Amino acid sequence: MSQSQLLFTPVAVGRHLLRNRFVMAPMTRSRAIDETGAPDDLVAAYYAQRASAGLIISEGVFPSAMGKGYVRTPGIETEAQIAAWRRIAAAVHEQGGKIFMQIMHCGRISHPTLLPDGATPVAPSAIKPEGQAWTSAGQVDYVTPRALRTEEIAGVIGEYRRATRQALAAGFDGVELHAASGYLPEQFLSSGSNRRDDQYGGSVENRARFILETLAAMADEAGGDRVGIKISPEMNYNSITDAAPRETYTYLVEQLRPLGLAYLHVTQFGAETDYHALLRPRFPGAYLLGGGLDQVKAETALAENRADACVFGASFLANPDLPERFRQHAPLNTPDSATFFTSGAKGYTDYPSLGGSGA
Repeated sequence: MSQSQLLFTPVAVGRHLLRNRFVMAPMTRSRAIDETGAPDDLVAAYYAQRASAGLIISEGVFPSAMGKGYVRTPGIETEAQIAAWRRIAAAVHEQGGKIFMQIMHCGRISHPTLLPDGATPVAPSAIKPEGQAWTSAGQVDYVTPRALRTEEIAGVIGEYRRATRQALAAGFDGVELHAASGYLPEQFLSSGSNRRDDQYGGSVENRARFILETLAAMADEAGGDRVGIKISPEMNYNSITDAAPRETYTYLVEQLRPLGLAYLHVTQFGAETDYHALLRPRFPGAYLLGGGLDQVKAETALAENRADACVFGASFLANPDLPERFRQHAPLNTPDSATFFTSGAKGYTDYPSLGGSGA
């Protein structure tokens, strides 16, 4: 088999057999109905257009209203949200695709105007992040979050459990824990945002506890073979820093083995350490590699056994038929960054496929 054919071969990911090794990355697109946190039929069309991927990982979905971090992002808490996602999962399945829901609690990367009754965002420690939140009024400075009390943490983990149950009830094929990009799980994991002195802070074993307990709860609901995790070591997004990232991520990944997870999704941007080389041998399930891939880089990663599947972000956003374009070595549409987080169909469902125009 030639190197160029590897992307089009089936691969087992947990209990699922994917028809190819293309994975559509989770990408926030800010198209949900803000008042309800429910995605609409336009969102269903967007995902259905891209269902030729072996696996779609949805945009980040908040497990509870306290997990919301951006304007017009969706949830999986209410009956209206579950019903909306049920239509989306069905639309993907009708096209022969598979879809996992990424569960994303933003923690301190939020703002009281986004949260119920103007609540203060929660975090492992009361450390204000740098930067600004995206709200309906535009960008506003982040606030100092409230540190979760030890007795509250089990309840937050329970929100992930419930979100997993509800994603499956909506017809999703599995779920992904978003433990990257400076959101709540990575806030617990990283020494720069976690200054706790209880069992969830201090040592790497304690800082990893929140992620491991959350994954255990999700796996208890879905079976480990329908649960994945995304990490992005040293991406340092949203004010995240860690004093010893190699040690932190080596420990975390080695502790995943007993959970029997479907996959480990690792994106790398800018770190000097080759985290793919460091972490792939330590994880027994499918390894999903992402971070600035094009066709040649993806084919090379598969040929060198550095990954089991490859994750594409902006190229899938702009090319709903990305696998077919790669198969034909056809030109790619250019992503329009000005419409990444706007509302409406422009820059969302109107990118043309090889066979014609977008929706």
